[in-house]
Amino acid sequence: MTHPPVALTCGEPAGIGPELALAARHVLGAEVPFFLIGDPDHLPAEADIEVIETPAQAGHVPASVLPVLPHGFSGARVAGRPAPAQAQGVIDVIARAVDLVQQGLASAICTLPIHKKALQDGAGFAYPGHTEYLAALAGQEDVVMMLASDQLRVVPVTIHIPLDQVSAALTPDLLESRIRITHDALRRQFGIAEPRLAVAGLNPHAGEGGNMGRDEITLIAPVLEKLRGEGMTLMGPMSADTMFHARARAGYDAAICMYHDQALIPIKTLDFDRGVNVTLGLPFIRTSPDHGTALDIAGQGVANPTSTVEALRLAWKLAQVQS
Repeated sequence: MTHPPVALTCGEPAGIGPELALAARHVLGAEVPFFLIGDPDHLPAEADIEVIETPAQAGHVPASVLPVLPHGFSGARVAGRPAPAQAQGVIDVIARAVDLVQQGLASAICTLPIHKKALQDGAGFAYPGHTEYLAALAGQEDVVMMLASDQLRVVPVTIHIPLDQVSAALTPDLLESRIRITHDALRRQFGIAEPRLAVAGLNPHAGEGGNMGRDEITLIAPVLEKLRGEGMTLMGPMSADTMFHARARAGYDAAICMYHDQALIPIKTLDFDRGVNVTLGLPFIRTSPDHGTALDIAGQGVANPTSTVEALRLAWKLAQVQS
């Protein structure tokens, strides 16, 4: 093994994280070296695990056994019922993973889902989610959410805001920043020497020459023209209803979309189970499965591990590209 293993954070103990970690190890075997940071007692008693003292020891654990770097939590796991006393442990595991990757002891971080309300109620978690906390730990002010699969990569410029607030939130500076971070990450982390970005318009038919809105003319097009002048390959503003079919997708490496659903509907339609959340703009690699804690099915052994498997695969692939 030429690179340190990937650190997989436990996420919300009451959710499906423990079973996803075990299932991912079963699927991946020796394909992706990784270890779980969490409480071994939160895993099923019959689980085949090996407690390790350092990340380096993960490489010596049999491929059928899950290596666990222990992190003690307060109390037992109760599937489907987050415990306030365990909230700080979830937060500390994330910080520990960042410390390990910054020390070079882990090659990347893959995060299992957290339950934001549980963290807020139990530990006063002050961040909207995983991504913002990771950015704060890394000292980064601006990061980008990408959803990636083998069929499509998408980046929403605005994310979790109501649709009627998108136009006001969409600024030239924000759009330019999203494009620059995506372009840099595609080169540095994905190994694409000359990234091609397709940029969607905001309005139907990309505004249809101003008949259906002027955002494309007054805001999007000037930003694209500026960045083209720096040598970036940018297409658009494009009509979102014609940029996601197979022939169109073959012409670009990532799509920049103006709002959440414009980006996530196509990728979830094309490849629902294999979509991976990648945070761009961090000084380290971070991926995550594209779903939540699924408290309603936790502990039943029915959770689909595909997105977690793909998130670990992508983290390992990016780590080798970036090194």
